[in-house]
Amino acid sequence: MGPQALAQVLRPLADLFPAVDHPELLAGLHGADDAAVYRLDAERALVVTTDFFPPVVDDPYSFGAIAAANAMSDVFAMGGQVLLALNLLAVPNDLPAEVSSAILRGGAETVRRAGGVIAGGHTVIDPEPKYGLAVVGMVHPDAVLRKGSLKAGDRLVLTKALGTGLVTTALKRGQARDEDLSAAVASMIALNRAAGDAAAALGLAGGTDITGFGLAGHALEMAGQAGVDLLVELQALPLLPGAWDYAALGAVPGGTGRNREAFAGRLDGLDGVDPLWADLLFDPQTSGGLLLAAPPERHGRLIGVLVDAGLAPSTIGEVVAGSGRLRVR
Repeated sequence: MGPQALAQVLRPLADLFPAVDHPELLAGLHGADDAAVYRLDAERALVVTTDFFPPVVDDPYSFGAIAAANAMSDVFAMGGQVLLALNLLAVPNDLPAEVSSAILRGGAETVRRAGGVIAGGHTVIDPEPKYGLAVVGMVHPDAVLRKGSLKAGDRLVLTKALGTGLVTTALKRGQARDEDLSAAVASMIALNRAAGDAAAALGLAGGTDITGFGLAGHALEMAGQAGVDLLVELQALPLLPGAWDYAALGAVPGGTGRNREAFAGRLDGLDGVDPLWADLLFDPQTSGGLLLAAPPERHGRLIGVLVDAGLAPSTIGEVVAGSGRLRVR
């Protein structure tokens, strides 16, 4: 579902649950954060999220691992740790049992890598396979990463390369090179746990993960909630191998157009750059990286911690005074 349609669907639900009536719900329908956060006491809050989707790659184990990493990413994006997860699996009647088993095994082993446990789940019959998780995590109520907790002067750090939507669309069209697909799968399977841990350890306040709305959409969510502008240097953006080539070939997912329609009105600077940059900025990501806002005095330490954890972070811009827009150059 596109950003505009989603906002319209959710609006009546928010009216049913006024924030004033639910003070322990620290993040919910009244703000576009990555997961729900419910305070249990002064030291503990639950982080709850869910996500599932059809296959983005052909290999069932890899699909399960990608879907699990993607679902758990919202917990890490809120600064939390995964406790447990429930499988959500939809499969056709005629899907071989070994395929379903491989999907679930890919998800389970990824949850185990994240420090969590699979505690059950639910299956339904569906003509198109779909898989994901409902995830429960834990975070300190005072250490929640929020999309709106940015300040002018913060440096913007992205922890994964962009282009998963372009690469997987090229795969569907028979255009993806094997080495490019391997790089994209490795990126999508990689957990955002270390990035979330680094943000929490350094006391960062602002962050999100880059998923279906693309870098531009999720950056604009942050800018809008914080009442600032984000200035992004296009040449600093990390790209997956082949992503630019597949954009040039027109291997653009349908979600790219929906994102552009929803967000382009608040984006400045596209007119003066190569049109292919728009395909990268609005490319819907599967299990993308975290976008973290670090005060200048903690920026260098953040980069060092992320590199020590085996990540390849990129400083892509900064937060500036403004009114909820994204500026690129």
